[in-house]
Order: sequence, then structure tokens, then C-alpha cells
Amino acid sequence: MLKKCTFCGKGTLTGKVVTRKGLAKSKGGTGSKIARSSKRKFFPNLQKMRILINQHPQTVYLCAKCIKKGNFQKII
Repeated sequence: MLKKCTFCGKGTLTGKVVTRKGLAKSKGGTGSKIARSSKRKFFPNLQKMRILINQHPQTVYLCAKCIKKGNFQKII
């Protein structure tokens, strides 16, 4: 099962973690340098919910933004 929002299609994004070393120039150093970087993932805030899709109950993943919009019918 894909970890994507059913309505808007929001999924994972890739990025980097940058490690810096050195003292800042404003504090009397020679400046901050980038030592290394490693890859990481940014995950959306997905919640598993049971909603009605075409009058049939389904369990889907929804992001928090789509839950706040409320353009769906929740099953209790």
C-alpha cells in the first residue's frame, strides 16, 4: 500500500541533512563550513481513516490538510 494521500496525492519528499562545523564570523571565528550532508526523507502527516467512497466504506490514508478541509463523509 502506498503511503500517499488519497485526495491530494501528497507523498514523501527527499532532502538533505547538512552538518556544519566552525565558529561563526560574528563570534570571532573564520566562518561556518559545511562538513558533510546525508540524504533523508520528509514524510507527510498521514492518518488512516474509514470514509465513504462511491457509497462504499474504504480505509484510506488522508493528510492532515485534507482532514481539516472535511470534503469527505466519515464512517462512525
